Amino acid sequence: MKYSDMTKSQLLEEKKYLEQKYNDYKAMNLSLDMSRGKPGSDQLDLSVKMLDIVNSGHSCQTASGLDCRNYGLLDGLPSIKVIFSQMLQVQPEMIMVGGNSSLNMMFDTISTFMVKSPVEGEKPWLEVKNRKFLCPSPGYDRHFGITEYFGFEMITIPMTNEGPDMDMVEELVANDDSIKGIWCVPKYSNPQGITYSDETVKRFASLKPKAKDFRIFWDDAYCIHDITDTPDNLLSIMGECEKTGNVDLPILFCSTSKITFPGSGVAAMAASANNMKMLKNKYKYQTIGYDKINMLRHVHFFGDFDGVKEHMKKHKAILKPKFDEVLKQLNKHVKETGVASWNEPNGGYFVTVDVMEGTAKRVVSLCKEAGVILTDAGATYPYGNDPKDSNIRIAPSFPPKYELTNAMDIFCVATKLAAVDKLLENM
Repeated sequence: MKYSDMTKSQLLEEKKYLEQKYNDYKAMNLSLDMSRGKPGSDQLDLSVKMLDIVNSGHSCQTASGLDCRNYGLLDGLPSIKVIFSQMLQVQPEMIMVGGNSSLNMMFDTISTFMVKSPVEGEKPWLEVKNRKFLCPSPGYDRHFGITEYFGFEMITIPMTNEGPDMDMVEELVANDDSIKGIWCVPKYSNPQGITYSDETVKRFASLKPKAKDFRIFWDDAYCIHDITDTPDNLLSIMGECEKTGNVDLPILFCSTSKITFPGSGVAAMAASANNMKMLKNKYKYQTIGYDKINMLRHVHFFGDFDGVKEHMKKHKAILKPKFDEVLKQLNKHVKETGVASWNEPNGGYFVTVDVMEGTAKRVVSLCKEAGVILTDAGATYPYGNDPKDSNIRIAPSFPPKYELTNAMDIFCVATKLAAVDKLLENM
């Protein structure tokens, strides 16, 4: 029965029942973490053999004779650039391979544009008064943290089932040259698991920004992270930009952080010749070259992009039961009450739940008191401010499945208890 259809006496009876269940969970003294999208230890085990691969029959030289132990090759090994080019749907010459963190490459890119515009004759972003950045929301808190750090005013763009509200994006960028960029997680978005439709990608490629140095930060973090047998397909942003003559608009990013090891994977970005020339001019002063041995062992481990895709099937076998458990518990314990809604993603690392408006912070607090750590309510919006106080990001990957069941039981009870209290308060 929907809680909104209950009488006051029925709600009070439900409250009594939920409080007893909640106190029983608190008495278990659990300590469960679903705060970030970290791979579980069983996923990390999938790549352990990589750690010995260079010393077990493979030399530190590439096929062309380059010694990976030495300086040089600023933009990365050609062999791994080919793999990343297939992941990002671009040409290999558009790729630069970096360290272990694509987030670091995003930060560096904005840092570069702060002191030198990507377009000759334009002001560095640091000199642009009231500079702004578009932030599709719910979104990735670390994206918002970067732009807040550099002093951008962040403009919230609502997400739809096809991606960001493109009517709003088009109107804003066409009329305001202080808007310098937009964050995008185009496939299995963080946290909703939405993949941008073909129409959305085409509209991004056809943007006509008033700011000549406007850039799309295309964080394709989950480009091959499918968890179902019916994965989403993402149209190539660079391919569409080539059709519209807007190849300088997007800068793409990805990494192997959730493919091999988050702490020691390999990151890459892709961009047009104009953008890459400008960025490499900065990198040549920053580093003589990133960890080529790490790049080489990834190449030896996978062989090619087909090897990467085979490896991802092993991740899928581990992750799918966890996502299924989250959705099972939500459908079993919350759906009929009508106090929350959620997406059922085909990939990525998160399930996002919209609880009753005005209760997300309370739900997260109740879970914490019962030993379940979630991402802070509001984190999926700029400045940590969810105007509806409703969005909560669940990260199922890290806990073992038996812990996940307990955590979701607590989450469901907390969601319902917070909703009952809110309804009673409004009566």
